[in-house]
Parts: sequence; C-alpha cells; structure tokens
Amino acid sequence: MMKDRMMIFTVITTIIGFMVAVQFQTTKEPDVRDTRTVMELRQELTAEKEKQQELIEELATQEEMLEQLQNTGNVENVIEEAINGLKARAGLTEVSGEGVLIEIRPYFDENYQGGPIRTVPAHLVRMLINELNIYGAKDIAVGSQRIVSTTPIREVQGVTLINSRRMTTFPLQVRVLTDDPEQLHHYMMTSEVKEYLQYENLEFTSAPMTDITVPAYDQSMRVRYMAPVKEES
Repeated sequence: MMKDRMMIFTVITTIIGFMVAVQFQTTKEPDVRDTRTVMELRQELTAEKEKQQELIEELATQEEMLEQLQNTGNVENVIEEAINGLKARAGLTEVSGEGVLIEIRPYFDENYQGGPIRTVPAHLVRMLINELNIYGAKDIAVGSQRIVSTTPIREVQGVTLINSRRMTTFPLQVRVLTDDPEQLHHYMMTSEVKEYLQYENLEFTSAPMTDITVPAYDQSMRVRYMAPVKEES
C-alpha cells in the first residue's frame, strides 16, 4: 500500500514539475539596456499574467487527478489520460477545430523604393503571437512551425527563424485555433500589429475558418532544471 502511494506521489510531482519547467523555461535574463516600448512591456506583462493563471489552473487539475488516483483501482488509465493531456497541452499533437487563418505578404505601391522583402521581422512575429494570445488563441502555428512555450523566435542575418526554421516563404500563414473565431478575427483586423506590418510594406489579412489544422511540434522538447529524486530507503 505504501509503495502504491509513493508511486502515485512520484507520478504527480513529476507531472507538476514538467509543467512548471515548460511554463518558465523561456525566462531569460534581460539585456543590460532595456529598449522595449511601453506597449511591448504591457504585452509581456499580460502574457506573464496569463502564464501564471494557466499554472494555477494546472495545479488545480493535478490536485483533482491526485484525488482520482487515490480513489480508483485503475491507476494506469488515469496516468495514460494525464500523459496524453500533457502532450496536447505542450503542443506535441496535431489539433483541429474552429479558428482563424492569417496571411502576411509583401505589398508594394507606386511610391515604394526599398529592396525585396525577404521575411517578416522577428519582433513583429513575436508581437503578433502576443496579441493572438491576449485575444483568446489556444494553439498557434506560424508557417509549418507549432508555437510552444519554448519556441525561439529570432533574426539571423536579416531572416526570421522560428524553431530554428527559416521563414522566407510568402504568403506567411498563421493558423490559430480559438473558441470564438469571429471575435478573434475582428480583434486582429483592428490590432496594432496590423498597422506595424503596414509600415514594413506587409499586407495582413485574416479569415475565420470552421475547420483548421495546427501541426504538432516536430522537434525534441528539452526540459532543463529538473533532476530525478532518489527514494529514501
């Protein structure tokens, strides 16, 4: 009996530890000089508050599962359901449903005098994802890349990389799952990121979809800052 309780406790603490690590792995030390605008700081603050709320909800879910484990004789099924749920939450499974399809492409008028547009700037991709999260996005893919909590979005030699994959194909499609596609669509069509994209000669379109598929994250999910705990003899 004691051994079963220890196994249940180990499984639950491992799951909670995994969620905490995934939630906070992207936290990095700030640069010596912070050049972010007030708008960017507000967006990041909102995103951090959302992460905190998600973690609180996840802890409540794990407490509920602990109670189920203590009151059921079929521990394996409960654990398997929990693992599948974690995979879905972490973006490791393909998901489909209602959502919004956003497309970004170059736009040139008669006054344009710049060179060719190779990519959507990384800071605008990050801004777009932040706004989507604020307005109710559940799952997001940019191009072929699923956005997860550990996804790096950076610019290398003038080209935006997402999950270390180059984003150089237009139109750049952003697929989003949400509970209210119409509302998200209207939010995005009046969003600040749309205006900033126009400044970069990029056209932004959005369309609600009754069925849209977001691919699974296709790379190894690295979880750091965790170590196995040895059982006391």
